[in-house]
Amino acid sequence: MNRYWTLADRPLPPWPEPDTFELREGPIPTPAEGQALTRTIYVSLDPYQWGYKRRGVEPAGGPCHARTVSQVVESRMEGLAPGDFVFNTNGWAEYGLMGEGVARPAYMIPRKLDPAQGRISQAVGVLGMLGLTAYAGMILMAEPKAGETVVVSAASGGVGQIAGQLARLRGCRVVGIAGREDKCRFVVDELGFDACVSHLSSTLPQDLAAACPAGVDVYFENVGGAVFDAVLPLFNAGARMTICGLIAHYGDAAGMDARAELMRRGEAIFRERGVKVGDLFVGDYVAAHQDAFLRDMAGWVASGEVRYREDIREGLETVPAAFAEMLRGGNFGKMLVRIAADPTG
Repeated sequence: MNRYWTLADRPLPPWPEPDTFELREGPIPTPAEGQALTRTIYVSLDPYQWGYKRRGVEPAGGPCHARTVSQVVESRMEGLAPGDFVFNTNGWAEYGLMGEGVARPAYMIPRKLDPAQGRISQAVGVLGMLGLTAYAGMILMAEPKAGETVVVSAASGGVGQIAGQLARLRGCRVVGIAGREDKCRFVVDELGFDACVSHLSSTLPQDLAAACPAGVDVYFENVGGAVFDAVLPLFNAGARMTICGLIAHYGDAAGMDARAELMRRGEAIFRERGVKVGDLFVGDYVAAHQDAFLRDMAGWVASGEVRYREDIREGLETVPAAFAEMLRGGNFGKMLVRIAADPTG
C-alpha cells in the first residue's frame, strides 16, 4: 500500500494544527506508457506549501504537494531505469508517478540525478529549486555590487543561507537576520556573514542599524512583519529589495494580501529613495537559467565557497509536525524528512 498525508476534510486554520492532516492508504499506482513509478526518499518542506493549501491549489483527497527526491522502482519512461534517482513531486507520499499525464507545477521539471555531483538530498535544496530561488533573487534580480551592504532575513533557512553567501561572493558586506543565538552564530561563523542580529530581540531596529552603519543597499525579504519594519528606514538611495517570501503573514486572515500591506507601509520611503522592489517567482527563471545555475552552484558547493545546512527528520509519520515546526521557525537549515533509506548514504 501507498501511505500519504492529505488535508483533512475541515476548514483550514491560520496555521497547521494536529488535526489539519490525515494519514491515508491507497494502492501503489501502476505506471502507464511514458511514466515511471518512484519511491520517495526525501520530502522537502517549504513555507510556500502552506500558501498552496490555503489557496486551495491542491486537489482534494490527494497527497499534499511537495518537491521530492525519489528512486525509480518501475519504468515505462524513456531514459529512466529502476534504481535511478530523480527530482520529482511525489508530495507527502511514499510512492508516486512521474512522466506523461502526471500533474505537477509547470516549472517543477522532473530530472534524473547524478549522485556523483552531490548528495541527492541537495536536489531539493542548494542544487535544486531552492538554490535557484536564492540565485535568481540575489544575483539576477538584486545584482549586488562589491562594497554594498546586503541584508538577508531568515538567514539560516534554506534560501536565506544561500542568498547571503552569494552576496558575499560578490564582495558585499552581508548582514543576516535570524532567530536563536545558535542560528546567529552559525550564520557568522559557518556561512561567513559579516554580522547577524536576532529578530527575537526587543531592540531589533537598533541592533540592525548598528550592524548596517552605511545603510542597506540590498534586502532579500523572506519574512515581512517587524523584520521588514526594522529594515525599511535603513534603505539607501537606489536600494533594491527582492520579495522572496513573507512567512510572518502566511497565517494572517488577509495573508494573501501581505505584499500589498508591505508596499503600503514602505511606499513613502520607496518613492523618496528610489527603492526598486521585485517580486520573485522562481518559475520565471527555470528555462533560461537553470543550467548555468547548476553549473555555478555545483562548483561553489564542491569548492566550499557555499556551505549548506540541512535539518533532516525521519519517517513519514513526522511530516506534519515537522512542517508546522518549520513554519514557526523551529528548523535549523533546510527542512527535509527522510521517509525511506537513502542508498547513497
